[in-house]
Amino acid sequence: MTANFRRISRALLSVSDKSGLIDFAKALAAHGIELISTGGTSKALSDAGLAVRDVSDITGFPEMMDGRVKTLHPKVHGGLLAIRENPEHEASMLAHGIGAIDLLVVNLYPFEATIAGKAAYDHCIENIDIGGPAMIRAAAKNHNDVAVVVDTADYATVLDALSAHNGATDIALRRWLAQKAYARTAAYDAAISNWFASELNEDAPDYRAIGGKLAEKMRYGENPHQAAGFYKTPEIRFGVSTARQAQGKTLSYNNVNDTDAAFECVAEFDPARTAAVAIIKHANPCGVAEGLSLRDAYEKALRCDPVSAFGGIVALNRKLDADSAREIVKIFTEVIIAPDADEEAIELVGAKKNLRLLLTGGLPDPRAKGLVVRTVAGGLLAQGRDNAVVDDMELRVVTKRAPTPGELADLKFAFRVCKHVKSNAIVYAKNGATVGVGAGQMSRVDSSRIAAWKAAEAAKALGLSVSLAKGSVVASDAFFPFADGLLAAAEAGATAIIQPGGSMRDQDVIDAADAAGLAMVMTGHRHFRH
Repeated sequence: MTANFRRISRALLSVSDKSGLIDFAKALAAHGIELISTGGTSKALSDAGLAVRDVSDITGFPEMMDGRVKTLHPKVHGGLLAIRENPEHEASMLAHGIGAIDLLVVNLYPFEATIAGKAAYDHCIENIDIGGPAMIRAAAKNHNDVAVVVDTADYATVLDALSAHNGATDIALRRWLAQKAYARTAAYDAAISNWFASELNEDAPDYRAIGGKLAEKMRYGENPHQAAGFYKTPEIRFGVSTARQAQGKTLSYNNVNDTDAAFECVAEFDPARTAAVAIIKHANPCGVAEGLSLRDAYEKALRCDPVSAFGGIVALNRKLDADSAREIVKIFTEVIIAPDADEEAIELVGAKKNLRLLLTGGLPDPRAKGLVVRTVAGGLLAQGRDNAVVDDMELRVVTKRAPTPGELADLKFAFRVCKHVKSNAIVYAKNGATVGVGAGQMSRVDSSRIAAWKAAEAAKALGLSVSLAKGSVVASDAFFPFADGLLAAAEAGATAIIQPGGSMRDQDVIDAADAAGLAMVMTGHRHFRH
């Protein structure tokens, strides 16, 4: 064989996930490849009638310490690491009775699944694989001579290579497999280290590793010249990553990003209390509402900004029903995401071939802790998820006038939505629905004015002569540094304000609210979102 090709004479198989194992092993045996294995894998192969040698026969040591020690032995690692055609390595192999291992097939103990199932601490520890990653790294390092397989999805690729090259693998395949092997062990160790950090309440560990498995390679990223992929992390959180796509074309990068924003927003509303709908465009809400039914909530949300809603994402906090689906499909929508859908609703959406319908199986918990990560030049920024919920906050009335019960309900509603609007964020709301949203401005007063303008434009679209902001309440994601933002809200017709407070000029803002006859409450919690 040339240096490019390496014939496989002996393979070591030790897998946790045994799907496809028997057929793969039978194909290897058909190429005359000797099979070595461990524990449960060895038994599965033997029960299938395959000739297999147990690793303990190779090492001369039994599995011990509850299986913690079985492959950590020179006769295993020497067989993986020895450089073929290196005289010194060949001499060591001969002197110590080490046989070459040309193919390693390992998938690891299911640590990610174990922690996702909220298993006890000790059980999680026992599902940390040691021998597997050690062998994988050894084989991947020696990829010039050894092929390493860590994913059952790659069995067919390896068998195709063996058939094409008379029982050998080529260097291009071995390098590709090695890259995947190192990525797998890196993601595995990332899951372990992040679980440990969580268990220890370590918010900023000295080293932070992030890893995930490719869920989908995308045509491009935010723009056509950017490559992109969607990777799933070990965190089990209802949303795009858990969704079954009931119909529609493949999701784009922007679809995934916007759909995640939409579903996180609508999850702020407890489905046992109310139906709720969020319509999102470019990761910002252009309409959010709660109602007696999903259709009622959708119609109220759409009224806030029907122009921006065109081509948007619609998220629902309850099972999609036919009545709601029939209304939603009247305008062009990119994605509908919901915990579930009835069959008639699925059929109605199915008539729109390009409309994606995602069914997640549940809602994410807005109070749950989690890790949010973004890249900057030369680094990562990592922070805890914003899991502050307005219902858990102690609201402090700071004006002479307290909000009415109706105003207070709308203030809480608006603050829920404000959490999901890009900063600087201003949200006008009335009767459990947004009526104007100002997002992502450099000046808070500009956000106030834009939200008021949006409310006026929505009124025009509905044929009304009075702005939707008239008689509304307003929420701000951070304190008002000056009274001008509050005065802009008052001028638009708002009657009550909710904001975090904490400015050096809080008293000036309170005085301005009192002078305008507004009620104002402070939450003590900021909701910056960048």
